[in-house]
Amino acid sequence: MKKHRGRRNKGKVKSLYSLLVCFVLVPLLCFGVFNTSWAATTAKHYTELQLPPLPQVKVPKYERYVMNNGMVVYLMEDHELPLVSGSVIVRTGDRLEPADKIGLARLTGIVMRSGGTQKHTPDQLNEMLEQRAAFAETGIGETAGNASFQALSEDLEMVFGLFSEVLREPVFAQEKLNLAKTQLRGAIARRNDDPDDIANREFQKLIYGKESPYARTEEYATLNNISREDLLKFKEQSFYPNNMILGIVGDFDSQKMRSLIQAKFDDWKPNPNLAKPQLPKVSQNRRGGVFVVNQPQLTQSNILIGHLGGQFNSPDYPVLDVLNGVLNGFGGRLFNEVRSRQGLAYSVYGAWSPRYDYPGIFIAGGQTRSDATVQFVKALQQEIKRIQVQSVTPRELAFAKESTLNSFVFNFEDPGQTLSRLMRYEYYGYPSDFLFRYQKAVAATTAADVQRVARKYLKPESLVTLVVGNQSAIKPPLTQLATKVMPIDVTIPGSPIQATKN
Repeated sequence: MKKHRGRRNKGKVKSLYSLLVCFVLVPLLCFGVFNTSWAATTAKHYTELQLPPLPQVKVPKYERYVMNNGMVVYLMEDHELPLVSGSVIVRTGDRLEPADKIGLARLTGIVMRSGGTQKHTPDQLNEMLEQRAAFAETGIGETAGNASFQALSEDLEMVFGLFSEVLREPVFAQEKLNLAKTQLRGAIARRNDDPDDIANREFQKLIYGKESPYARTEEYATLNNISREDLLKFKEQSFYPNNMILGIVGDFDSQKMRSLIQAKFDDWKPNPNLAKPQLPKVSQNRRGGVFVVNQPQLTQSNILIGHLGGQFNSPDYPVLDVLNGVLNGFGGRLFNEVRSRQGLAYSVYGAWSPRYDYPGIFIAGGQTRSDATVQFVKALQQEIKRIQVQSVTPRELAFAKESTLNSFVFNFEDPGQTLSRLMRYEYYGYPSDFLFRYQKAVAATTAADVQRVARKYLKPESLVTLVVGNQSAIKPPLTQLATKVMPIDVTIPGSPIQATKN
């Protein structure tokens, strides 16, 4: 019986094989015999390909209005999926928190959602949202507060109601504050585990100053100073309808959405005494110098060099972005010279990185082996100087402009992304067509423009250099870059054991 069953199985395999030949191989053979024109076509070099121009990007139709209480509302219908999502931008930020309570804004943003509302406990809120595959979240970053939600169209009214509760009626439960502080203490304890994190954190301090709101860090002591009352007070300073922008996109009827927003937010009283916050002043803390964070366990160096930069609203920002394209990416000067020709790093970069309402940074860097550290820094310095004195070639210019313009379409991948950009421009006081103005300016950029901004904005004499690595393994030593190399101590002050008492 077993032998008979084996023969029968073999027969089945042969039959399947025959079918495979009939349905797969025979058509291929026929194609090869009767249609050979594809093989006779000579493949063209990619430079000979004639590609049609990219389609013009169009902003989806949207509606903007202002409620009686001052809340700005954007609505954008999108019926592709049965989903609705929304977000709020609030004029606040951790740059406005007291220096002795660093972490207050972040904790306010976390516990505002995790701490529940006057009508629903944290567990009830979580369960109601999870049962409907929805979410509602809040947070406060450096320059703004935010809240967001997403729901199926059929659950919109219920989820939007919970979202409005989180914005208007958070209770900041003490046990959730305790949990959030414990989590932040854990992050402090681990903050020196990653050399990239060390480099980025300490470089911000070198550029802006360690006491600057744009560089200071949470410590055990500053978390200990924060109470539930502080969270309530910080929230009450800014969470008013006349201090926020609401945007909703998705599968809804605009008229019905207006009614829902009216029902949930119309009776929310504005604060007539709100004033635009005074932003911290910014200046470069260190001008020049070489700094090191000694990490004996590392086998490579993490390197950053740079100086204070500018803002997106600079008239030269589009040209500076083209300059970024000349420096970066496959085919960029840094890649070709530092990575490919000299073989000093797998990744290397340099970019003018602006911000919306305060100066950003020009920053260059990468990682290299310890014994190539000095050579890597000198190579970066040389390329920064070279772009000031050596005009970009027509090929470099075309590559940088085309890369930038061809990626423009990705700013409009979905309606939600477009709506978020419109809200962000209004929040920071930029024109709604800012991105299109930028696109035209990039297209008009010349080689002379690139060299002009390189000479105007790049300042080799002000470059700050930071190395995170094994100092004893760096040969030749960093003193070849500067007679005095200044060490940075990244020891974490205090202890988490002491901190948990508060």
